[in-house]
Amino acid sequence: MQQSIEILQRNIGYTLKISGRSRSLRLAVYPGGELVVTAPRFLSIRAIEQFIIRKSKWVLEKIDKLASVSKRAKTKNSRMDFIRNKSTALKTARQKMEYFNQFYGLKWKKVMIKNQKTRWGSCSRQGNINFNYKIALLPDRAVDYIIVHEMCHLAEMNHSRKFWSLVAKTVPDYREVRKELRKNNLTTG
Repeated sequence: MQQSIEILQRNIGYTLKISGRSRSLRLAVYPGGELVVTAPRFLSIRAIEQFIIRKSKWVLEKIDKLASVSKRAKTKNSRMDFIRNKSTALKTARQKMEYFNQFYGLKWKKVMIKNQKTRWGSCSRQGNINFNYKIALLPDRAVDYIIVHEMCHLAEMNHSRKFWSLVAKTVPDYREVRKELRKNNLTTG
């Protein structure tokens, strides 16, 4: 349900999702500056909007930050976008994993491309690696970091010093790349 609210003399539109399973309010700002509010059934619109106003500083900071995300990374998570980019993303992931594995010598089971809203990639303890289809839309430098990050989880299932040392082996500027990716409001696993 589309709504809007006045926050510090700015009219902010938001999408309200009412959830029967939700026990608390949740605010999320997505690339492009889209605000989504998830609320339990029992809360009134007035209570929801008071919550948004209380969190207005955070909301406006996130909207301003994410409104400037590049158009390519802002692509909606639509089924068509996913279908259009999935094979390119998979081909890119496999090629880059083969290349970087020359330096690491790791083993994995499956590589899959998913339509994820909040992650660039993830690695399971079983050795399966997932990547967001949007890696097909990113610059090589960012894709290299995402691929290497998930591959290094095959050796270290944490974000310890040892893990970051492995990442730095092939992506020495990983800190800068990571900051750029965080501007797009997605994370690596």
